[in-house]
Amino acid sequence: MKPVLSLFSCWLLLMLAGCNADPKTTEAPAATTPPAATAPAATDTQTILFFGNSLTAGYGVEPEEAFPALIGEKIDSAGLKYTVVNAGLSGETTAGGRSRVGWVLRKPVSVFVLELGGNDGLRGLPLSDTRQNLQAIIDTVRRRSPQARIVLAGMQIPPNLGADYATDFKALYGELARKNQLVLIPFLLEGVGGVAKLNQQDGIHPTPAGHRLVARTIWPILQPLLQQPAQASSAK
Repeated sequence: MKPVLSLFSCWLLLMLAGCNADPKTTEAPAATTPPAATAPAATDTQTILFFGNSLTAGYGVEPEEAFPALIGEKIDSAGLKYTVVNAGLSGETTAGGRSRVGWVLRKPVSVFVLELGGNDGLRGLPLSDTRQNLQAIIDTVRRRSPQARIVLAGMQIPPNLGADYATDFKALYGELARKNQLVLIPFLLEGVGGVAKLNQQDGIHPTPAGHRLVARTIWPILQPLLQQPAQASSAK
């Protein structure tokens, strides 16, 4: 695959700037203290928490159009008793996620969907750091919510930083999933990344239609997990 020429490569190369962009120009960098709305509220139902960057936060679309909210609709339609919490934060890296995950997990969760790493890869950060940060987040979830099922959303980057780096970046998600017995979404943006009509004018963040496709990618993987007993764990 030729770097830069494909829509997929262009889309991913722009993500670093786009994850810090405002709908018209540039988005504000990640906040040091997440907004109170991202913290799980006390509830008698089980909680599924989506933890990620601007993709999870639903940058540029209405909150109800972002894929976590769409998953919430599917959960309600299936009669499953889960409350969805969107803890996405635009501009987030794995290091940033590592620093705030304890704050987000002030209340235990039943399912934790981890979507981070894309910004690390596009910045060419050492894969050892990304791996360590993701592992630390996983360890914190296991410590704070021992019964939580963890879902890891895989990401990919173009080969512009080197084919070996791109290949190893993609592989680290599968490695972490196997090591920690996590459920893996192989590529969160399957069928969306690089498809112009499914992304906003920045070519980076999904449109409402793009979010609907992301939700359809996630749901067949997530639904069986939600139907398991709360104490069960799963690997994929």
